[in-house]
Amino acid sequence: MIRISFIFLILLAAGGLRAQIPDFVYSPSIGSPQLYMAGNQLQYPILRLNSTDQLELHFDDLDDGAVKNYYYTFVLCNEDWTPADVSEFDYLKGFSQIRIDNYTLSAIALTRYTHYQAILPDPNCIPIHSGNYMLKVFLDADTSKLAFTKRFLVVDARVPVRSQLLQPQDNTLARAFQHIQFDVNTSAVNPANPLDQIKVDVLQNYRWDNVMRNLKPTFATGNNLQYNNPDDLNFEGGNEWRWIDLQSFRFQSERVQGVTTTKYTTDIIAKPDGDRSTKEYYPYKDLNGNFYINTTEQYNPLWQTDYATVHFSFVPATGEAFPDKDVYMIGRFSGGGLNDSTRMTWNPEKRRYERAFFLKEGYYSYAYVTVDKSDATMRPSFTQSEGNHIDTENNYLILVYYRPLGARADELVGISRFNSVNK
Repeated sequence: MIRISFIFLILLAAGGLRAQIPDFVYSPSIGSPQLYMAGNQLQYPILRLNSTDQLELHFDDLDDGAVKNYYYTFVLCNEDWTPADVSEFDYLKGFSQIRIDNYTLSAIALTRYTHYQAILPDPNCIPIHSGNYMLKVFLDADTSKLAFTKRFLVVDARVPVRSQLLQPQDNTLARAFQHIQFDVNTSAVNPANPLDQIKVDVLQNYRWDNVMRNLKPTFATGNNLQYNNPDDLNFEGGNEWRWIDLQSFRFQSERVQGVTTTKYTTDIIAKPDGDRSTKEYYPYKDLNGNFYINTTEQYNPLWQTDYATVHFSFVPATGEAFPDKDVYMIGRFSGGGLNDSTRMTWNPEKRRYERAFFLKEGYYSYAYVTVDKSDATMRPSFTQSEGNHIDTENNYLILVYYRPLGARADELVGISRFNSVNK
């Protein structure tokens, strides 16, 4: 019943969408969609323009092992992820659609599924324009039969970015937030009007739910743009991400409270997660919200591992529901979005928030955030669930976009990646 309710929520959300959005699963039969740099499940999909870089696409169709005709295409988007008003011929070389013909029927697993995989870009469909891209996977060469979408980036790194992480000057934020400063040299593109033609986004742990976007420089001296306002670019430090090891359903890890298995299904109860907002910071190595599919047993993780309905719960410090906030569970395994499929439900009898996900064997990291019900921007916060610490290890990504005069699409011309601990 939980899985049916989850599927209904996805269909309801998809039906209410007027525009296709990235990192969203539209079809209830899709399981574990992944897009990452070839050979590394934990590496965010960023291609260098005109390079030999490759991505791996993996997903399962849970429709009882049926084989279907899946295709994919790329859509060029602007800095704000709205589709660019340009022809496919302006950003793709070759065909606009590619059929996914590499698939394998599942074996051993209780859950029957078909695993699909592909290496991108295909030689017959290559992005030739830098920028934000949305991968669309759909059925029967019909883009209206959309299965899911994924984000990836294509960068033409002509613009250098120098960045650093500092302690916020505001004493109220000094021990809980992380402050970013950077400068951009735009000589390579020489914009006539840098305030209008240059846009900058900053991401923490490759999250788009709390991205700071369309940033404007504090100072502009010739082609040197400085972003160093002490009141801007202060990210919550958060905490090290929670984790659950599901690489085996038979041998339970310490985060698993119990497992129930029938002839066709597996249910896993995760140990309840408590509020960490008032606890001391404790450092440990985490995945910063990422996940990977794997098994500790002698199986092929692509098509021999199983699925389970995993039940998570979050217990507020007061044992009462937040009167003015919603609670969401975030992590890349769920697409990272704040929507009905990631919002938790309050259980008044057990006095905790609950949400179940249908997950493949692997290792998952996740966190809980709260969002003010009156906040139209849906800005998430760790303050009342995880706590915030300046010492937390976080990855940061700075993206610099440029719109040439008369152009109808943003180019991604600069990138900087750094870690708050391993600078």
